[in-house]
Amino acid sequence: MPSYALTVGFDLDMTLIDTRPGIRAAYEALAAETGTRIDADLAVSRLGPPLERELAEWFPAERVPEMADRYRATYPALAVPPSPALPGALDALRAVREAGGRTVVVTAKYEPNARLHLDHVGLAPDAVVGSLWAEAKAGALREHGATVYVGDHTGDVRGARAAGAVSVAVPTGPCDAAELRAAGADVVLTGGLADFPAWLAAHTARGGAASTRA
Repeated sequence: MPSYALTVGFDLDMTLIDTRPGIRAAYEALAAETGTRIDADLAVSRLGPPLERELAEWFPAERVPEMADRYRATYPALAVPPSPALPGALDALRAVREAGGRTVVVTAKYEPNARLHLDHVGLAPDAVVGSLWAEAKAGALREHGATVYVGDHTGDVRGARAAGAVSVAVPTGPCDAAELRAAGADVVLTGGLADFPAWLAAHTARGGAASTRA
């Protein structure tokens, strides 16, 4: 893999894309199909962890794998079209490229569905890695040489720290700024990704393109 002076990782759900409308629709369809009560509004209020963890709140453990397969099968048609990019997402990826860098999306979402989301909203990272959560994201971040990881969840902060990357947090998901700081985020962009290009310019000006926490 080529060496880049700057590689920035991004989470997907509630960092780059507001997947709540689509995920709500997918849960509502699964509830209707199975006759199982699922509080879709509650489910989308705590996005971040793997799908199976949320499904375990509504189905017996032995049914979770089957329900995960069914959810993922209906996801492209139900969840991708209504989910928009979050404000500043396109400019955030563009800022990395204009700085001569590379972008990688590392997400807990099933990778084929993550790619569909990105294509739908016109975001084109250099790489996408799915089905990784919290500290498990560290391996992919290290493999791709990411020295910065941007996410909205305390799990993303833990993943960045485990990878030795600078943790940049945005309070656009289920975790507020105080929670993200308490989890150890190096910086919290209170204005969301709209604040990222200016932060990145300052970071690279300080020689932070290839820096790590470790």
